[in-house]
Amino acid sequence: MGGTGQADVEGRALSEQPWGGRFGEEPDPLIDRFTRSLEMLTGEEQLRIDQALQEIETEFSDDHLPPVGGEGRVGASPPEDIHMAVEQRLREKLGALGGKLHTGRSRNDQVAADLRLYVKAAGAQLLEAISALESVLIGRAEEHLDTVMPGYTHTQRAQPVLLAHHLLAYVEMFRRDQGRFRDALKRADVSPLGAGALAGSGFPIDRTALAEDLGFAAATANSLDAVADRDFALELIAACSTAMIHLSRLCGEIVLWTSAEFSFANLPDSLASGSSMMPNKKNPCAAELIRAKSGRVAGDLVNLLMVLKGLPLAYNRDLQEDKEALFDAVDTTLSCLQVTARLVGGVHFDREVMRSAALAGYTLATEVADYLSRKGMPFRDAHRIVGQLVAKAIESHRRLEDFSLAELQQFSGLFAADVVDHLTLEGALKSRDVIGGTSPARVKEALARVKA
Repeated sequence: MGGTGQADVEGRALSEQPWGGRFGEEPDPLIDRFTRSLEMLTGEEQLRIDQALQEIETEFSDDHLPPVGGEGRVGASPPEDIHMAVEQRLREKLGALGGKLHTGRSRNDQVAADLRLYVKAAGAQLLEAISALESVLIGRAEEHLDTVMPGYTHTQRAQPVLLAHHLLAYVEMFRRDQGRFRDALKRADVSPLGAGALAGSGFPIDRTALAEDLGFAAATANSLDAVADRDFALELIAACSTAMIHLSRLCGEIVLWTSAEFSFANLPDSLASGSSMMPNKKNPCAAELIRAKSGRVAGDLVNLLMVLKGLPLAYNRDLQEDKEALFDAVDTTLSCLQVTARLVGGVHFDREVMRSAALAGYTLATEVADYLSRKGMPFRDAHRIVGQLVAKAIESHRRLEDFSLAELQQFSGLFAADVVDHLTLEGALKSRDVIGGTSPARVKEALARVKA
C-alpha cells in the first residue's frame, strides 16, 4: 500500500525484530535509517501516519488482532506484542514511512505511558461505581431513619442503633476508598514518554507538550524511574484491595442478616440462588462470591509487590507481569461494586424483627448505667450495679424494662420515676446525641451531609 519495491519488502522481512541491527547476520534497515536520519516527520508524513493509525485502530477494535505480517512472506513472524503489531501493520500500509513511528521512543516508555493511561481510565470507572454504590446506601438509609436494630460488638448484641446509622457507616468507608483512588490517580498522572529505553530520548522532544497532548498533568522527572516505576499500579490495586475488604464486610452482613437465625432481611428471588438438591434453600450466593473475591484482589496486590521486589533499575522483563494483576484487580473490583449496589438496592429489611432483636440481649443496660452516672454515681460503680441487675433479670427470665421502680431502687436509691424514659429504645437512641452518634437528630445531620 505504500508503493514500496521488492527491496523494501525484503527489508521489512529482515526487520521483524526491532533489535535486528544488533546482530551482524541480520542488519535492520529500520535501525539503519534511524541512525542515518536526524529529521523527524514532515507535515505530510505525519498526516499519512495519523490516517493509517486511525485505520489500524478500526481494524484492531474487535478485541482481536487481524492477520499481520503478510502470509507466505519470507522470514515473516508474528509480532511480539501490540506495539510491534501496530508498527508492523503500519509498515505494511506505508512502507518505509511506517518505520519512522518508533523514532525517539522505546517500548519501555510507551508501555509505561499506556499503563498510566489505563490506570487513569480505570480509576475513573471505579470512582463512578463507588459513587453509584454510595447513592444506593444513602437512599436505603433515608428509607430507614426510624428503623431500629441491634448494634454488635464481638458478634454479640450490644446497644440499639438506627439501621440508617449502620448503612451510613459503609458510606464513610467508601468515601475513604474514593480518597484512596483519587490519591493514586494523582501519582499516575505523569507522562513517561520521552524517557526512551532508560536514558531519555536522543531527539529534541518537547515532553511537557507531549504530556499535555495526552492529558497528563506533567512529564516524569527522571528517565530511569519513568520506565521502571509501577507504584501507580500498586496504589490502584491497593485501593481496590481496601475497597474489596469493605465490600466483603458489607456482603458478609447481608449473608448473616438473610439467614433464618437473624431474619433481619431477605433478598428477592432475582438476587438469590437455589439449591440443586434442597428445594427449601434460598442462598445469597452473589454476596458470598464478593466476600471470597476480596481475597483474590488482595492476592493481585501481593502478586505485583513480589514482581517489583528486588528489581534493579531500569526496565526488566519482569514488568510484563504487572498487567494480569492490575487488570484482574480492576475488573473484579468494578464488577463487585456493581453487584453490591444491586444487592443493597434490592434487599428487604424486616423492621419488626430488627426492632425486637434490638430489645433482646439487655441492650439497654449501658443506658441504665449512664442514667446512674448522670445522677452522680461513678460510672464504674454504676456498671457493677447494672451488671447485678442484668444477672437478676437473666435469673428471673425478665427484661430490664419489666422491673418496677421499687425493685430498681433495691439496687440503687438513685433510681427515680424518670428512669422509664431511659428504658426504651427511643430513649437510648436519643441520648446518643453527639457528633457521629446514632440519635435520630445526629443521623439526619449525617444523612444531609453525605447527600450534600
